Amino acid sequence: MALKFVALLLVCQLVGESVVVWTGLPVPGPVVGMALLFVGLALYGRVPEGLGRVVDGLLSHLSLLFVPAGVGVILHIAMLREEWLAVSVALLLSTLLTIVVTGLAMTALIRLVERHQHKES
Repeated sequence: MALKFVALLLVCQLVGESVVVWTGLPVPGPVVGMALLFVGLALYGRVPEGLGRVVDGLLSHLSLLFVPAGVGVILHIAMLREEWLAVSVALLLSTLLTIVVTGLAMTALIRLVERHQHKES
């Protein structure tokens, strides 16, 4: 049963990669695949129990997924020495943007939930 859900995750990634290659979108394929999975789950209305278990298993080993990124950093350390300022600015701005967008989204969701709860009472 779990193999079916692992296959689903991989198919979503493959479709995302294909969409990026065909359209030339400047977005990583796995991000497009994740968006497609989100849309599918939103239409389905819930996360199947088996998918939840598979994803929990992957998340429990999330630190292992950073190993390839660390190897990539070491592999390109010379380029990072040359472009340290641009990389630092990009990291700082993207982190700040993420914090702002997350805060705004959270505020909007809290207001939406409060409005929904107010209507029910």
